[in-house]
Amino acid sequence: MNKTIKSVKIIISGHVQGVGFRYSTIQVAKHYNISGWVKNNLDGTVEIVASGQEDKLDSFINKIKSSPTPFARIYDVTINYISNYEQKGFNVKY
Repeated sequence: MNKTIKSVKIIISGHVQGVGFRYSTIQVAKHYNISGWVKNNLDGTVEIVASGQEDKLDSFINKIKSSPTPFARIYDVTINYISNYEQKGFNVKY
């Protein structure tokens, strides 16, 4: 099992606001023991900063890319690895 901690910033574009995307992202993060936050951006995208064990983070990213809610329509996903971001839990940032 890979114990290396990694952090990413993800920008999701598409029909991703007003469809439960943030709530569903939190549920996926809890399932994979990922910390960080999710927020709606004014331009209609959703931004996620997530941190966790590399293998679990990869699983989290794959689930997000395939949409954690059936009501969203994802058009583009941008993923950038960032300096490790440490936070307890996963929540909505306003």
